Amino acid sequence: MTDSHSPKRRLRSQDWFDNPDHIDMAALYLERFMNYGITPEELRSGKPVIGIAQSGSDLTPCNRVHVELAKRVRDGIRDAGGIPIEFPTHPIFENCKRPTAALDRNLAYLGLVEILYGYPLDGVVLTTGCDKTTPSAIMAASTVDIPAIVLSGGPMLDGWHEGELAGSGTVIWRMRRKYAAGEIDREEFLQAALDSAPSVGHCNTMGTASTMNALAEALGLSLTGCGAIPAAYRERGQMAYRTGRRAVEIVFEDLKPSDILTREAFLNAIRTNSAIGGSTNAQPHLAAMAKHAGVELYPDDWQVHGFDIPLLANVQPAGAYLGERFHRAGGTPAIMWELLQAGKLDGNCRTVTGRTMAENLEGKEARDREVITPFAEPLKERAGFLVLKGNLFDFAIMKMSVVSEDFRRRYLEEPGREGVFEGKAVVFDGSEDYHKRINDPELGIDENTILVIRGAGPIGWPGSAEVVNMQPPDHLLKRGIRSLPTIGDGRQSGTADSPSILNASPESAAGGGLAWLRTGDIIRIDFNNGRCDMLVEDAEIDRRKGDGIPPVPADATPWQQIYRRSVTQLSDGAVLEGATEFRQIAKNPPRHNH
Repeated sequence: MTDSHSPKRRLRSQDWFDNPDHIDMAALYLERFMNYGITPEELRSGKPVIGIAQSGSDLTPCNRVHVELAKRVRDGIRDAGGIPIEFPTHPIFENCKRPTAALDRNLAYLGLVEILYGYPLDGVVLTTGCDKTTPSAIMAASTVDIPAIVLSGGPMLDGWHEGELAGSGTVIWRMRRKYAAGEIDREEFLQAALDSAPSVGHCNTMGTASTMNALAEALGLSLTGCGAIPAAYRERGQMAYRTGRRAVEIVFEDLKPSDILTREAFLNAIRTNSAIGGSTNAQPHLAAMAKHAGVELYPDDWQVHGFDIPLLANVQPAGAYLGERFHRAGGTPAIMWELLQAGKLDGNCRTVTGRTMAENLEGKEARDREVITPFAEPLKERAGFLVLKGNLFDFAIMKMSVVSEDFRRRYLEEPGREGVFEGKAVVFDGSEDYHKRINDPELGIDENTILVIRGAGPIGWPGSAEVVNMQPPDHLLKRGIRSLPTIGDGRQSGTADSPSILNASPESAAGGGLAWLRTGDIIRIDFNNGRCDMLVEDAEIDRRKGDGIPPVPADATPWQQIYRRSVTQLSDGAVLEGATEFRQIAKNPPRHNH
């Protein structure tokens, strides 16, 4: 049973529901769908069956808006001639999942791969929002390679506290410093944080959530303008409807992730990340998505293709404003329009709209130049990630768009040694150790100290934790010193404004150089040559290796054990070893189950 809107090729779902060679199996697959009112005529019609990967729930408040948005997605799917099938995905809530939500990105990926591959779905709408929901969904869609489109849930409305913008996450780091300096009490701390979350949606800053949804758009997997629409705006529901319609059309066109996710698309995303002041978490997530898409993306690409890109988005934490005004200024398309005009973007990349990126960006010039600056008049020059290496690690990054003038003056402008800094290391083994000892006067922490945290990577934590943005001890905060150089093998929140060296790989728990560092060692950071080294003789380092790797907590769950045994390093995307060998698996249908 077909109609004029059906594709000429046979759909995946027909192998389940309309298979004349296995009528007994077709009956089995059809039968139980009947029990809530779907008709056999629908499922046997040859119309595309479109999955709605529902990431919203009470346990994932950042994505909960999708519970309502899914209704408009369904409307769009139906109006375009498809059949919607909604299903849940593994919840990932950045703020609350312990020991870290990063542990669950690969678990959510595995679950979604099994759903997309093993069930009768011809295409899928990937609902995203909170940090890891976006990469996990794209990783899975790339592995299976059925037509897929990303619908982000959008940021919260702008938060306000005592007449000032209160950005989610960012306000917590700012108030944490004020609280430690004795400038506010506990209730004021809590109220400022609560004021930053005034509506449905994910972080209203350019944290990891906004970053990853902007990059989904930059990769070409979302409709133009999707990423920045606030969750509470009417346009969000309209975007959901249009996304549902387009989900059916891409099945008709057989437009798959493998047609869109090229190396050029990933380089576009790297450049866009620099221009928006995007999260350092973009590095492992883009690396993971590229791995699963079969695209060669190298750690040095962040330096070669992203470092010299200027900061154009005046959005916290690198700027002043929040998500609402960024959206009204033109959002990600306006940023990418600037890059395209400057010759910094590949406009020939295919996108899920069916048009090229250049065609998508026609007429998208910014509407508010205070929020999105011209390429020639940026907020900061060279605002990408500085890639560093040395005897402490083979790879780490530092986000240059959050390096303040005060930090630059204190550490990077010594006459005759511009761009080079040396300091005494104070080493912490995990965040518990940091919180216990940061105010210990015997450590002698001063403005020339480099704070180091280890045991925070994918194996050590496990999952890699956002703990590298360590604040100075209270006595320095009271003197007005708001940040010290920090280094770690974990990550930091995308909402943090800390100029940290992070994502260090290999991590301490894998035998990286941080394992052999000791408090009191001198570290030299050379921005000019991209080096970070402990000034310790090789013979002494070899001697220290006899002490063994610093211990980390034992596995607490079966998944932690599985994860630790198979996860790669942050430089490589922290993916599961062997998983990236599985690509475009939908080409080979799964076996029947009876």
